Amino acid sequence: MRVLLAGATGAIGRPLVSLLVGAGHEVTGSTRSTEKAHELERAGAMPAVVDVFDAPAVLAAVQAARPEVVIHQLTDLPQDAAQAAAFYPNNARIRIEGTRNLIIAARAAAVRRFIVQSIAFAYAPGGEPHPETDPLNFDDPTRAVTVKGAADMERQVLSAPGIEGIVLRYGLLYGQGTWYVAAGRKPGLHVDAAAHAALLALTRGAAGIYNIADDDGAVSIAKARAELGFDPDFRLP
Repeated sequence: MRVLLAGATGAIGRPLVSLLVGAGHEVTGSTRSTEKAHELERAGAMPAVVDVFDAPAVLAAVQAARPEVVIHQLTDLPQDAAQAAAFYPNNARIRIEGTRNLIIAARAAAVRRFIVQSIAFAYAPGGEPHPETDPLNFDDPTRAVTVKGAADMERQVLSAPGIEGIVLRYGLLYGQGTWYVAAGRKPGLHVDAAAHAALLALTRGAAGIYNIADDDGAVSIAKARAELGFDPDFRLP
């Protein structure tokens, strides 16, 4: 299967490239860095150096890749968690404007499925474990920009005409390339299990939202287990 992975050199992107290539898929991975493009080549993917805010460049990259599926794993977050708040506005811009550019390009290229990374730590408090149908928390001022950006992104993906939209609401990541070595705050999610969920979503599951997280009581992962075959204990060898 031809896959375009946007954000292929990020914390989830790296293990996901390995999984996709290992499964025999033809992968084009996007990055903003020419240096990281060489990393993608070594991993067996075709690099596309492109800025998601450059709509014509995104359109050209997607048309060149001719993907059947687009996987959107783009974020803009710092290496140090203490600096995260300063990055939230641009990260929300990626989710709103960047997603819009990717969807326009995907529709032009007749992409059949669009998989996007969202967040499972945005539910309104109370009622744990949260199913995917629970309301999001737009009232917390510390998370308002993040939650509104994620909600707008989800709406765009799920309402795109002619495309099967799959939203993976990830828990708080830990593991290699993330801010945390081990699970801490709930809902947690190992980065390898996050990548594996995206691989599973290539061919499994109906359009819609799926909680992808550890089975730690914060969110319900019953739907992802049943429809995607998701296993929170998955780890790369």
